[in-house]
Amino acid sequence: MMLFSTFFVTLVASLVAAETHTWYFSTGWVNANPDGNFERPVMTLNGTWPLPILRVKTGDTVNFYLTNGFDDRNTSMHFHGMFQNGSSFMDGAEMVTQCPISPGDTMLYNFTVGHQVGTYWYHSHTTGQYGDGMRGVFVIEEQRSEDYPFVFDEEVVLPIGDWYHSNADTLIPNFMSPQNPSGAEPIPKNLLFNETRNNSWVVEPSKTYLVRIRQCWRFCFAPTTTDVLYITVAQRYDVLITTKNDTSKNYAFMSKLDDTMLDDIPGDLVLNSTNFIVYNESSSLPVEYTVSSLEGFLDDMSLVPSSGEKLLDDSDVLVTLDVTMDNLVDGINYAFFNNVTYTTPKVPILATAISAGELAKNNNIYGNVNAFVLEKGDIVDIVVNNKDTGKHPFHLHGHVFQVIARGRGVDEALAPVSYNPHDHVAFPEYPLVRDTVYVNAQSYIVLRFKADNPGVWLFHCHIEWHLEQGLVATFIEAPTELQKTQKFTEGWKSVCSNSGVFMRGNCAGNVVDFMDLTGANVQQKPLLH
Repeated sequence: MMLFSTFFVTLVASLVAAETHTWYFSTGWVNANPDGNFERPVMTLNGTWPLPILRVKTGDTVNFYLTNGFDDRNTSMHFHGMFQNGSSFMDGAEMVTQCPISPGDTMLYNFTVGHQVGTYWYHSHTTGQYGDGMRGVFVIEEQRSEDYPFVFDEEVVLPIGDWYHSNADTLIPNFMSPQNPSGAEPIPKNLLFNETRNNSWVVEPSKTYLVRIRQCWRFCFAPTTTDVLYITVAQRYDVLITTKNDTSKNYAFMSKLDDTMLDDIPGDLVLNSTNFIVYNESSSLPVEYTVSSLEGFLDDMSLVPSSGEKLLDDSDVLVTLDVTMDNLVDGINYAFFNNVTYTTPKVPILATAISAGELAKNNNIYGNVNAFVLEKGDIVDIVVNNKDTGKHPFHLHGHVFQVIARGRGVDEALAPVSYNPHDHVAFPEYPLVRDTVYVNAQSYIVLRFKADNPGVWLFHCHIEWHLEQGLVATFIEAPTELQKTQKFTEGWKSVCSNSGVFMRGNCAGNVVDFMDLTGANVQQKPLLH
């Protein structure tokens, strides 16, 4: 019955006319004061911040023209969670699937929305820019509203995030500096809810609201009731909230920064944010609350996909990634997978894969990008052994994965615990499915996905500081098929030409001998311990 129902919905949706959405945006700056404490420049689209909520339906076509209105920096745009089937060159990751958009230049992001429904987001994939405001909500709806699996009366979008009073131009150089040898991350000044502080959400009694929380998830789970959600950067949840029928009082709902992720906690840092559900605007608001503990939140490993998707078959490929942090000879603290810190190549990785012929299957031609070549149809297990004392949220481009095992956090006074393939609990029959999931401190996580989307896809920590430190791996998926089926658009090529970036060659830009990496960007040498 489930298979029949799924087919029927797909068939009906295919008979509904898809639309084309065309947007023209130019980047810029405006001063804003979202936390009420400090005005600073933020990045905008068409002079507006927060960025607009973009809405499409499954099967629609997107034409997103992005003009770089900055005078002094490149930019890009990534549609987070989009599979980009057949259009990996539209994924938006700078020097991975595209060249940087240089000042004054325009790139057209053109793609068809696949069979995906839910809450996503779009953000710059260029150094530090989404933290400076270049981020917005991207909602994909069913072609027919009656196909949505849950009933609600009204929708509310509530993005959350941390906020800094300095921009990335200051924060990143100070962070990636010999004067910060411990790698202590910048400390946020505040926690924003709906891009502000102390947000009031006016509701009506006895109504059910679909609340899209961005940091908001795109898959349907079997309904689960909870009081507390733990949300890492880049995760999303869609939540149904039914209001009371009594309007005599207003209520508070709180968010709290996970202070275990911070190396230092200044005395003036406000870890809690109190926001308000307002039934009666003439009644007083409740006092601000303090959440002292992060215990009792929903364990997302308990969530079961309502699609009934079962555990994939045993893996064909095992990719083990050991996470460490250490200093190199320049005195800067870097992040590593398997002792390799991601180092940006001179040619976009996708361009290398498409121009290398059979050598595209050789990991070495891509340089220090932690490249793993996959064959189409491979079942892949990613084992992340986190030897760091903090959590990490990992995101995979171009796919979702099944989360089949996650170890408990280990106190930093003890030794890290790595995954033991010969001694683990049974994998769930219906695993959690996500595109972003966290691994606990000094522990492990095991992810499984099917390589059914030829392209070049990043796997990285979505904490911006750790991305800058190099905590990134790259999957080169079915490169020889990719060469036959995907062609760069003229606009894509123009962006490369205008930015002066090579469109062919290995990581060093060598087109004569792809195995000759002379001149490639390489990581700093290690310290002698």
